[in-house]
Amino acid sequence: MGKILMKGNEAIGAAAIKAGCKYFFGYPITPQNELPEYMSRELPKVDGVFLQAESEVAAINMVYGAAGSGARVMTSSSSPGIALKQEGISYIAGAELPCVIVNIVRGGPGLGGIQPAQSDYYQATRGGGNGDYRHVVYAPSTLQETVDLVMEAFDVADQYRIPVMVIGDGMIGQMMEPVEFKEPKQRDIKPKDWATDGTKGERDPNIINSLFIDPQELEDHVFKLEKKHEIIKQNETRYEAYNVEDADVVAVAYGTTSRVVKNAIAKCEEEGIKVGLIRPITLWPFPDEAFEKISDKTKGILTVEMSTGQMIDDVKIAINGRVPVHFHGRTGGMVPNPNDIVEEIKKIAGGENNG
Repeated sequence: MGKILMKGNEAIGAAAIKAGCKYFFGYPITPQNELPEYMSRELPKVDGVFLQAESEVAAINMVYGAAGSGARVMTSSSSPGIALKQEGISYIAGAELPCVIVNIVRGGPGLGGIQPAQSDYYQATRGGGNGDYRHVVYAPSTLQETVDLVMEAFDVADQYRIPVMVIGDGMIGQMMEPVEFKEPKQRDIKPKDWATDGTKGERDPNIINSLFIDPQELEDHVFKLEKKHEIIKQNETRYEAYNVEDADVVAVAYGTTSRVVKNAIAKCEEEGIKVGLIRPITLWPFPDEAFEKISDKTKGILTVEMSTGQMIDDVKIAINGRVPVHFHGRTGGMVPNPNDIVEEIKKIAGGENNG
């Protein structure tokens, strides 16, 4: 199949079905509504099930049940809706169940607005719910990358028995670009002999639970999860980086903001300013290794976000004080302007902004 022009939310749904998703549970919220609408129309055609739940809390617990049966299942929402799902996500992570969660981020806090934002970084990368847990977080910057990562997300979820979140913003959900549905790389996905799909009289019942009353049993379980997280860090960290070794300034941005930053970098290069780029593709695991390539002679790092500054904390941890870190951000649905980013880069390159 060649490339076809699709809207972002619908492309996510098509990628999920292509990846074998059979169940979708959700609740309407802008700007992701075209995704459940697409799934309601297309899932029955592949013998799948779409159900609009009575709330976000109900939807994520339906995901919990379907994932426990071993089915490929997805839910989607937008910022305050994901906030309501956090309890269920914690349960799913605690029970080590695979599922895919899509967050098309809108501005916050609270109900906020419906325009694009990146202010759910903390919510996505710090687990969001209670307890010691993590889940993989992909942050695509184009619709093609979104399609590729949604398809891979189902395999990663199954391989590690972990929730995987794909986080975009209103622009990813609403814009149209040509996409192609390519097969993801082959992975070592074991049979789901843990699933609660009926014993058929051939084995003892499987029990799926996230409740551990005995303290030692819970600690053992948490350390087991942490060991899995370390393996995921080693195997699944993804990023794009270029010109970081000898750059005067290194810009850091993810998602659609990185597209604006690339335009700003091109303008800087026309004026002879060397600007590198680090674009995290996985927000968790965060690509710390990419920052090891930055020279101590680099005058500064500029982190650009559609928030008041959340990813910048991980950037500061990764660079560990070797190079000053600066910030430029817009929020409330406002998108950074490339000319403003150019001016910030010039200040850092010229030594006007010492952090």
